[in-house]
Order: sequence, then C-alpha cells, then structure tokens
Amino acid sequence: MRTIEEDILRTLDEESIRFIYLQFTDLLGTLKAVSVPVTEIQNIFAGKVMFDGSSIQGFVRIGESDMCLVPDLSTFAILPWKDYPKKVARFICFVHRPSGEPFEGDPRRILCHAEQEASKMGYTLNVGPEMEFFLFPNGKEGKHNLELDDTADYFDLEPLDKGEDARQSIVVALQDMGFNIEASHHEAAPHQHEIDFRYDRALKSADNVMTLKAVTKVIATQFGLQATFMPKPIYGINGSGMHVNLSLSDEKGGNAFYGPKEEHQLSQVAKQFISGLIEHIKGITLLLNPTVNSYKRLVPHHEAPVNIAWSFANRSPLIRVPARRENGTRIELRSPDTSANPYLAFAAILMAGLDGIKKNLTPPEPLTDNLYEMTEEERQRNGVDSLPADLGSAIKAFEDDPINKEVLGDFAYQKFLQAKEAEWIAYRKQVHPWEINRYFNV
Repeated sequence: MRTIEEDILRTLDEESIRFIYLQFTDLLGTLKAVSVPVTEIQNIFAGKVMFDGSSIQGFVRIGESDMCLVPDLSTFAILPWKDYPKKVARFICFVHRPSGEPFEGDPRRILCHAEQEASKMGYTLNVGPEMEFFLFPNGKEGKHNLELDDTADYFDLEPLDKGEDARQSIVVALQDMGFNIEASHHEAAPHQHEIDFRYDRALKSADNVMTLKAVTKVIATQFGLQATFMPKPIYGINGSGMHVNLSLSDEKGGNAFYGPKEEHQLSQVAKQFISGLIEHIKGITLLLNPTVNSYKRLVPHHEAPVNIAWSFANRSPLIRVPARRENGTRIELRSPDTSANPYLAFAAILMAGLDGIKKNLTPPEPLTDNLYEMTEEERQRNGVDSLPADLGSAIKAFEDDPINKEVLGDFAYQKFLQAKEAEWIAYRKQVHPWEINRYFNV
C-alpha cells in the first residue's frame, strides 16, 4: 500500500505539476502563500520551507522572523485554472517556529486546539457555512464599480442573473478541487450570490471557506468581474453573511443534538450548546464580525440578526433550529459574516458552546414572534438583548469575556486585539462623505 507522500508524488508527475503553493492564513483572515518549485517537494514534506513571519499581520517581531511551513498533506489539491506549462498544486500549512514548535499565532492551530478540547469531552464539531458574496462589473482602471445594473432577486436565473455563468464556473472549479457543493443561487440583493458546501469537521470547513474565497476572486476576474466578501458594500441593500450550520457528533458518530425523546427532539446537549452561544455571543462577536463594515450589515430589517434570541422556525433571531431531525439535527448561527477569519470564528463558536455544556446552562424560552416587528419595550420584556452595535462596542465586549483568551491564547489574543483597536482608531479619525453632506453648512 502506497503512503500519502507516494500518492502525491505520483500525481505531481502524472499531472506535470511545476509549482506548489504553500498556503497559510494570517491572524486577520488573509490567505497567504509561498510558491515553491516542485523540485523542492522533499523539503516541503519535511517542513523545511521558511518565510519571514515579521512581514505577516499578527505574527512576530522582526527579531523573531523565521517561520516554517508544515503542510497538511490531506489538503493537497491541484488548482484547475493554472494550465500547463505552469500547473500548480497547493497544500494548506501549519506554521511552526524553526525549533519545530507550533506557532501560537497560527489560526489553524488555534482551531485545532478547540477541536482537541471538544474531543476530550467526546464531541466533534461539524460546520456547514453558507457563503454570500457580491460579483460586480470591473471598474475603469481597476477601480471599484458599485453600479447596480443587476435586477435579479432570490433564485432568479439568466438573463436577470448576470453572474450565473461566473458562479457556475466557480462551482465547477471548487468541485474539481474536491468540494461537495450542495447548492448555489442568486441572493436577495443585486449582484449578490451564495454558494453552500456540505458540512464537515470544523477544520476542513474553515479550510474550505478560505479556498472558496480565493477561487471566487480568481474566477470572477476571468469574467470581467470583481468579487467581494465585504459584509456591506452598498447602503440600503442586504449585506453578505456567513450563516453557519452547527452540530456535534458523539464518540459513536451519532448526532449529539438529536434527542428523540426530548421536546422538539432537540437534545439537552444541543440546548446547552445554544446556551453557551447566547452566554458568550457578545464577547465573541469581534471574532465573528471583525471589521468596521461588519456593523453596517448588523442592522434591523436587512435579514441580519441583531437580537440575541433563538427559535425553531423564525429567521429573525440570532439562532435558528431548522426543521430536520435525526442525523440532520443542527442549529444555525446567523450573525457571522464573510470577513471573519473562519479558523478563529469556528474556534470561538465551539468553545462558547462547550462552555454551555460544561456549565449545564439552560437557554431562555425560544421565541416565535418576529423580532424585527417587536418594539424595544417588548424586546426588553422578553429579555432579548442585542449584539454590539459597532466595532468599538465589540472590542469592549471582547475584552470583558475571559473565554477569548482561552480560545486564542495570550499571544494571539493580544495581537488580534491590538490590530482591531488600531482599525477602530483609524476609522474614527476619518471624515466620511456622509458627514460632509450633512454637516458642511452647519
């Protein structure tokens, strides 16, 4: 029986691969890569390819710059848009220090740590993200073009959906890389699209999120389009979210959220997990919605949940329990957006849910009313709190919740917090066109 290294070597030879991308993600969720000739494959296998970590956001100081890339061989894939004679494959990598020790600021390692904590309790987290994004026509001289010449709505087809060919090509490229795509369609806003892939363990799903974003941006350019995962690119229309469908598998592979004898067939473990999310959602919002722009999406009446509550069918609360049961039993967390670093977001979600299980927390009663139509007085009477309203509030909530240091560790916690504080200060110093229009003649 051949080893995985032997299988990879055979594929590299048969496909005439010339370069290997060693991909990794920085602390703020940007995909990076070192391009290495395939002739260096043995050094790649040995984790001997190095890079300058001091140049990467949230990594190390210049005096500690050397970092090693250790490939996860299970992530090997050929990039289908790279043709001969420059065919390219990729590995997604862990980041290590030259000593061989795992780097504590590696987001992928942070998610692995959270998965290990779940494993100690007998659980595996499964995540199914729903990825929304916009495809806009290219602007002149490479500038952004936000003109709305697309009149399509939910599930519309050509000719209304002007991005259908591009979206289908994105799906084909992802399938060629091993994705199991469940659905794709035009979304509610002009130029907005969604691609959903089958759930998998948290680490694999986070890898898939990063791959989908990269593939979408590359394929979009081939159609004269610009792809953006910015949460709210245009005022007055829906923003892009990353709803995440969540379930826990037990040690026997069963769905720990399914409780056939419980009310609504939802297990106590599922309710405890929901309780943990509700308990910590304010504190972890900075990891789920990490940009200034994230909070332009998190406003009422545009399908983005701002109210901390849960329900069984109602889509207005933060957490929804879809109707499927048995192996399909899951919960849907609706607040995350596509600017999030998926490794950090999924780690925070998992640790928050596990905390609810550890503490045997009980959730409030599920709500049936449309929260968007409730008055503030009615929401207060029902004990419904709200998510942070802006990045500054999210930073404060992040600092107030001790779970974040447990999720990130001291090093990544400090680096992430520093970056977000700097971003908030920079934004607050800006003068925006809206302010000029409103206040110039004061």
